[in-house]
Amino acid sequence: MLIDWFTVGAQVVNFLILVWLLKHFLYRPILDAIDAREKRIASELADADAKQADAQKERDEFQHKNEAFEQQRATLMSQAKDEAKTERLRLLDEARQAAESLSAKRQDALRNDAHHLNQAISRRAQQEVFAIARKALTDLAGTNLEELMSEVLIRRLRELDDPTKAGLAKAFQSGSEPVRVRSAFELPVAQRTAIQSALDEIFSAEIHVRFETAPDLVSGIELTTNGQKVAWSIADYLMSLERGVDELLKEKGKPEVKAEPKTEQSTNENKP
Repeated sequence: MLIDWFTVGAQVVNFLILVWLLKHFLYRPILDAIDAREKRIASELADADAKQADAQKERDEFQHKNEAFEQQRATLMSQAKDEAKTERLRLLDEARQAAESLSAKRQDALRNDAHHLNQAISRRAQQEVFAIARKALTDLAGTNLEELMSEVLIRRLRELDDPTKAGLAKAFQSGSEPVRVRSAFELPVAQRTAIQSALDEIFSAEIHVRFETAPDLVSGIELTTNGQKVAWSIADYLMSLERGVDELLKEKGKPEVKAEPKTEQSTNENKP
């Protein structure tokens, strides 16, 4: 069999041209398209990875924020519970203190009411007793009793201590008005003379005396001059007793305290 080299050469040339054409017009565009697709796919994959990374990052951040929110919420809830408990205890304590204060005030009011009632009853009884005593003494008082009281006045004048006597003597000398001797009933002449003589003798001077009647003196007699007084009266005893009862009633309403003894000195008045 003879080989037609021309045909073979022509076929080889045709094949090479076909290969070149295929490579130039078919394989290259396909390869370029494949490369472009691979690049696009790689870019999309990279973009997807970036988006996935961003999504994961956002997820982690969201989870972190959620955990922080949960922690903050738990802290706020715990704080709110503690504050609510504290406020509840405070309100309960205030309510208890208010109740105790109200109860104490009510007890104090009751004690004060009872104390005032007792004081009112005691004072009323005291006033009635002294009023009855004064009325009885006034009814019993008479001229004979007043005469006896003039003797008591003379005895008191004789028993005066030196400072009191000196003060009376000075008052007699400096006074521009006569010495006043007051009594509930008019003294007889004999009693007046006895008082005048006693004054002249005790003070070694002529004392001008003016005798007066004073119905307000209950069984009593008094000598006054220039702010000085020497007196004796059953009413004085009643007043002293009344003051003592008043002080006793006042002390009953006060807490017991250690009181220092008081010393009252008076050169202006000789009290019973």
